[in-house]
Amino acid sequence: MGLTETKRQWTDGFINFFLALLILTKFAGISAQVRYSIQEELKSGSAVGNVAKDLGLDGGKLAERNLRVVSGTKQDLFTVNPRDGVLLINQRVDREELCAKSVPCVTNLKAVVENPLEMHQIIIEILDINDNSPKFPEENYTLEVLESAVVGARFQVEGAHDPDVGLNSVHSYKLNHNQYFQLDTEAFGEEGKVPFLVLKRPLDREETSQHWMLLTATDGGKPPKSGTMNITIILSDVNDNHPVCGKQKYTVTIKENAPVGTFLLTINASDADEGANGAIEYSLRSKHRGPSSELFDLNSKTGRLTVRGQLDYEEQQMYELKVLAADRGAVSLSTQCNVVVRVEDVNDNQPEIDITSLSSRIKEDAAPGTVVALMGVTDLDSGVNGQVVCSLSEDLPFDLKPSPDGQSYSLITKDYLDKEITQVYNIKLTAKDLGSPSLSSTKLIQVDVLDVNDNNPLFTESPYTFYVPENNRAGLSIFSVTATDADGGDNAAVSYFLDRKSTGAPITSFLNINEANGTISALKSFDFETLKTFRIQVVASDSGTPSLSSNVTVNVFILDQNDNAPVILYPVSSNGSAEGVEEIPRNVNAGHLVTKVRAYDADIGYNGWLLFSLQEVSDHSLFGLDRYTGQIRTLRSFTETDEAEHKLVILVKDNGNVSLSATATVIVKLVEPKEAFAASDVKSAAKDDEDTNVTFYLMITLGSVSVLFIISIIVLIAMQCSKSPDYTSKYLQETNYDGTLCHSIQYRSGDKRYMLVGPRMSIGSTIVPGSHANTLVLPDRRRTSEEVRQFFTFINIIRVIKIESGFNHHLWRALEDAFK
Repeated sequence: MGLTETKRQWTDGFINFFLALLILTKFAGISAQVRYSIQEELKSGSAVGNVAKDLGLDGGKLAERNLRVVSGTKQDLFTVNPRDGVLLINQRVDREELCAKSVPCVTNLKAVVENPLEMHQIIIEILDINDNSPKFPEENYTLEVLESAVVGARFQVEGAHDPDVGLNSVHSYKLNHNQYFQLDTEAFGEEGKVPFLVLKRPLDREETSQHWMLLTATDGGKPPKSGTMNITIILSDVNDNHPVCGKQKYTVTIKENAPVGTFLLTINASDADEGANGAIEYSLRSKHRGPSSELFDLNSKTGRLTVRGQLDYEEQQMYELKVLAADRGAVSLSTQCNVVVRVEDVNDNQPEIDITSLSSRIKEDAAPGTVVALMGVTDLDSGVNGQVVCSLSEDLPFDLKPSPDGQSYSLITKDYLDKEITQVYNIKLTAKDLGSPSLSSTKLIQVDVLDVNDNNPLFTESPYTFYVPENNRAGLSIFSVTATDADGGDNAAVSYFLDRKSTGAPITSFLNINEANGTISALKSFDFETLKTFRIQVVASDSGTPSLSSNVTVNVFILDQNDNAPVILYPVSSNGSAEGVEEIPRNVNAGHLVTKVRAYDADIGYNGWLLFSLQEVSDHSLFGLDRYTGQIRTLRSFTETDEAEHKLVILVKDNGNVSLSATATVIVKLVEPKEAFAASDVKSAAKDDEDTNVTFYLMITLGSVSVLFIISIIVLIAMQCSKSPDYTSKYLQETNYDGTLCHSIQYRSGDKRYMLVGPRMSIGSTIVPGSHANTLVLPDRRRTSEEVRQFFTFINIIRVIKIESGFNHHLWRALEDAFK
C-alpha cells in the first residue's frame, strides 16, 4: 500500500512537471474555452457547472484522464469532481476581496486532462450581490461653521463608501429634517455622489450654538441597505473665513515606477484671515481606510504631496484623496481639497524629429503655403505610445501639414510675413506621442525673413514749418527735413530732393538740398521787404527696387530784421540833404506848430516804429518835439531878447534791437509880423498857382489810382475766397495813422501769431483782429511779394503827394474818404 502510494505520488509529480513544461514552452495550446457566471458568497460545495460536459469530454474516462483545475492565485477557490466533471466552489468567494471596484470581476482557471494531455480555459465571472452596507469613514462627524455664513453656502461632507458596485453601491443620501440646512449631492469621479450641506437660512450662534443632524446613505440594492453618520455643526463667531482650495479638484499623473519621495503637486489653500486664523495646516484623508492612505505623504505646513510607497498600475490606476485644509484659529475652520492621482503605464521612448530639408531664409512677401522645411518623425515605441503628433506655437505665422501616413510633416507659411515686425522666427517644433503619460521632444528652427521694399519713407512732420531771419548768409543751411523708412538695408536708404515742378522754378532756383541728410541751404539772402513767405515740396525716395517715395510740404516764413535805416521825407533841401528853413512871426503864442518832421522806415513792427527826439537845440525853453509825430511846436511866446535864428537837429530812431537812425536839421527864423505877412502873401500867390497845377495832376492821379485800387480789391477778394485754410498771413495797419510813414502788422501762421507794433503802441497793447477802420488786409502766401510791394508803393506815393501838396488838408481828407 505504501509502495503504491509512493508510486502514485511520483507519477503525479512527473505529470505536473511535464504539464508545467508544456505550458512554459507553449507545447500545447488551449483547445477550448468555457465561461460561467456565479454570484459571490455562495456556499462551499455549490456547483458552478459541468466542465466535462461543457468541454465535450467522455464522462466514462474522466477517472483515467485525471481531470483537475489549476488557478493562477494562491487560493484554490474552485475544485472539480474528477468522477463527474462538476466544477464546485471550494472556498468563500468574495467579489470585493478579489476585484474591489473593477467591473466585470473575472477569474481564470485551467482545466487539465491527460491521455492525451489537454488544457482548456475556464472563465468565471463573479457577480456582485448587495452584501455590504454603505459605511461612513466616521460615525460622528463634526463640522465647524461660521455664524456669518451666507445663505446658499455649501459644506462638503465625507461620503459613505460601499464596496459593492453598480446598483448595489451608494445610491442616495438623506438628511433628517433641519430648518437650517438642506442636502445636495454632486457627482465626483468613481466616488459617485458627494454630499453637501447647503445653508438655507441665516445662522445665529447666540440663539443656537450647535446643530445635530443624521445623514443616511442608501444603496440601490434589493432590498436596499443603508448607513448613517451623526453630524455635529458647531457655530463660531471668531474666525470668519474658511480656507479656500486653489482648485476644486487637483489632478496629477505619475508614472508607476516613480521612486519614493517623488513630488506630485502642492495643494494651495488660502485663508483671508490674518495671523493664526490665516495659517493653514494640511492633513491627508483617503477615500476610505485602506492601503491607499499609506502610499502618499502630505507636508502639513507646505501642502506638498509626495509618493510614500510603491505604486502599481496593474493594482490600481487612480487614487482619490481628500486633503483637509484647516486654519489655526481658536475655532479652526477647514475645507476639503479633492486630489486625483492617476497612475500611468511607463512610456520610455521619446519621439525624434529629423529635418530633411530646410529653407532658412524666406522673403517677407512669400505667398501663404510656401514650404519652409520638410521633416520626418519616428518613435521607437509601438502601439499608441509610438503614434506621434507634431505641433508648434499657435502665435506664429507658420503651420504644419502632415503627410497621409503621418510619418512626415511640411512646415509651411500660413500668412504673409513682415520683416518690420519680426526679423527672425525661432520656431519650436514639438513631437508628442500618444502614450500615457505622453513623452515629447522639441527641435528649434531659425527662419530669417528677407526684406522687401514695401514701406514708403515717412517724414517726421507733415507739413514742416520753419521761420528764417532775413539777411541770412548765402550758402549756409537754413533748416532740414528728416524721413525714416521701416525697411532695412538699401530699401531704407533715403535720399532727398526738391520737387521743382510743383513748387516752381523762381523759388527753388535759390534753394539747394543735401540728398543724403535733407539739409536745405539758401543760395542767396532773403529780404523780408521783398519776400515774406514761400512754400516748397520735398521728396524723400528710398533706394529699393522699385523705389518708393513720399513728399512733404515745407512752409517757410521770413522774419524781419532791422536792416533799414529811417529815411527823412521832410524837410528835404534841394541838394537832397535833410535840412530845411522855417520862418515864423515873433508874436506867435505858445503851442504854435512850427513844422513837422516826416520819416519812413521800410521795416515793420518795432524795427519800423520811429521815435523823434531833439539831438541839438539852441534854446530848450523855446521849442518842443512830439516824440511820436515829429511835430515841432513853440513852448512859450518869443521875447525881444530871443535870438532871430535857431537851429534844431532832430534824431529819428527806430526800435530795433540794434537801433538805426537818421537826423534832420530845421533852421527856424523869427521875422517881424509885417515881413511875415508880406512873405506869406508872396508865398500864397505862388502857392495858388502851384496848387492849381498840383490839383489838376492830383485829380488825374486820383482817378488812375482809384481804378487800380478797385482792380486790386477785386483780385484780393478772389484770392481770399480761393485760399487754403492751412496758413493765413494778415497785415493790419494801425488805424490811427498820424502822417509818419510807419505801420504795424499782425502776422499769423497756422497756430502761431506774431504782433508787430507801430507808433503810439506800447509793448502790452493789442491789435484787435477784425477792425475795419483804415485796416489793410493782405491775402496769404499765394499772393506774390511783388503785388504787396506795389501796394505799399502806392500808399507811399499818396503820402508823398500829401507832403508835396503844401498840406492841402481838405484835398487830402477827400482822398482819404475815397479810400475808405
